[in-house]
Amino acid sequence: MKYNIAVAATAEEEISGAGGIEYTLPYLPIIDCAIVGEPTQMQMAIAERGLLVLDCTSYGKPGHAARNDGDNAIYKALGDIEWFKNYQLPKVSELLGACKMSVTVIETENKAHNVVPAQCRFVVDTRVNELYSFEEVLDIIKENVKCEIKPRSTRLRSTTISLDHPLVKAGLDLGRTYYGSPTTSDKALMPFPALKIGPGDSARSHTADEYIYIEEIKNGINLYIQLLNKVLL
Repeated sequence: MKYNIAVAATAEEEISGAGGIEYTLPYLPIIDCAIVGEPTQMQMAIAERGLLVLDCTSYGKPGHAARNDGDNAIYKALGDIEWFKNYQLPKVSELLGACKMSVTVIETENKAHNVVPAQCRFVVDTRVNELYSFEEVLDIIKENVKCEIKPRSTRLRSTTISLDHPLVKAGLDLGRTYYGSPTTSDKALMPFPALKIGPGDSARSHTADEYIYIEEIKNGINLYIQLLNKVLL
């Protein structure tokens, strides 16, 4: 072939940890483009949403639950949680659809049932399309909620690869379709064009008894070989 191939089997993809692909890249030569082997049923995910995880805290005042004392932080958080549930960012992407905000964790420090909580913490999983920067989304959120907002990271931004890229053109020649992926992968941490394509079905991910068929792996290997032989970098 007219180009070199490097295969990197990296860790910490699920947590986007610093010991994963970012740790690996300095040890590799210059990379022109990449294939990310996430499960896509061997169709081409040419774009994916960015991931912005928000740690939110609502503050109240402690008191005894038996009396009308204190200021319940849970009740204060509920108004903001309702906003996250119902608000829709107006810009909708043709590839990635609308942005999505989901409250996934809620907790207080209380161990006793009879104490009005002074703090309520909750986590918002925010999936951002390519039409918004993280900074724009954060500005909109802060204008509408009363809780304290702290983003865990702003590294996992929305990415896309051009339809004119040789990898994508080779896939189209092989009858592959393309789409925008709602999930985030190591693709977000790669400072070069990357195509997400791999065997298996993303809908099975994080489910009980997650699985992949052997035939899917065999077909994936064959298609990877065809794709790599066809692409002209």
